Amino acid sequence: MEEILKYLPNNVNILIEEANKQNPQTQIKQNTLEIRVRINRPVILRLKNIDILIQYKITQNELMHIVEKICENSIYAYKNQICQGYITIPGGHRVGITGNCVIENGKVINIKYISSLNFRIAREIKGSCNQILGNIIDQENGTIYNTLIVSPPGKGKTTILRDIIRVISNGIPELKIKGKTCGVVDERGEIAAMYKGIPQNDIGLRTDIIENVSKEQGMQMLIRSMGPEIIACDEIGTKQDIQAIKYAMTSGVKGIFTMHGAEMKDIRANQYISELIDNKWIEKIIFLKEI
Repeated sequence: MEEILKYLPNNVNILIEEANKQNPQTQIKQNTLEIRVRINRPVILRLKNIDILIQYKITQNELMHIVEKICENSIYAYKNQICQGYITIPGGHRVGITGNCVIENGKVINIKYISSLNFRIAREIKGSCNQILGNIIDQENGTIYNTLIVSPPGKGKTTILRDIIRVISNGIPELKIKGKTCGVVDERGEIAAMYKGIPQNDIGLRTDIIENVSKEQGMQMLIRSMGPEIIACDEIGTKQDIQAIKYAMTSGVKGIFTMHGAEMKDIRANQYISELIDNKWIEKIIFLKEI
C-alpha cells in the first residue's frame, strides 16, 4: 500500500494514517484491497468485508494531478494503456480509469474528463496453489493435465493461476517434474503485471509473457515464436478463445485456463467451453471457493 500512497494528496495520506491508528484491529494498511478515488466524493478503502470512508473529497485538479503522477508526467506516453481502461504501476498494482470515452471506428481512442480511479493492490500469495497442484500434475508423463480453474469473481483464481505458472516454470523436484517453458497470454496485464517490460510478479524462470493482445492472437504468437510446453491465460469464454486453445493443444501444448463460475451448470451455460469438455480437450476441472 505504501507504493500507492505516494500518488495520493498529502491530506488523504494523513487521514488514512489516522484511520489506521484509530482501527488497529482492522490493520487497514495491510488489508486494503482497493483504493477508490472519485471526483467530489470521499476516498474509499475497500477491505475484504468492509469499506473505510476517508472524509476528503478529491477535486478534479487533484485527480488529474494523480493521473499525471501515475503517467510520470507524460499522459500521452500512456495513452494506449489508458484506452484499455487501466495503467500498471511499479509493484504490479493496477489503476483502473473511467471517464468520458472517445470512440473512433468502434474503438476507444482516448478517455477524456477522467472521473474515477481504482487502485487495485497487487498481492502475490506464494504457495496458494499447493492444495490443488497434485490434481494438475500428470506425474506419469512429467507434465500437467489440461486444466480449467473455475470460481466466482474475486475468489483468487488469478492468484492461484499465477502461482501454478511460477511453480511449473521453476520445476517441482519433489515430484521429479522438471521446469517447463511456459507462455502466458496476459490480455489485461493481471497475471505478470508487466511494468516497462519487467514482470512485477514472480511467474517463474522459464515463463514468457505477451500482454495487451487477444488470447487468440497471443497464443498463436507464443506458439510460433517461443515454443512453450505449457500455455496459460485468464478468463476464457469466447468462441475465439476456444479456437485458440484448440490450436495450442493440436500443436502439442498443454494448457491451464480460468473462467468465471460457481458450479458445473455455469460451465455448461457456455456452449464453447462445453464443447471443450465434451471432446475431452479439458482433462481436469477445479472449482475454487476462496483462497
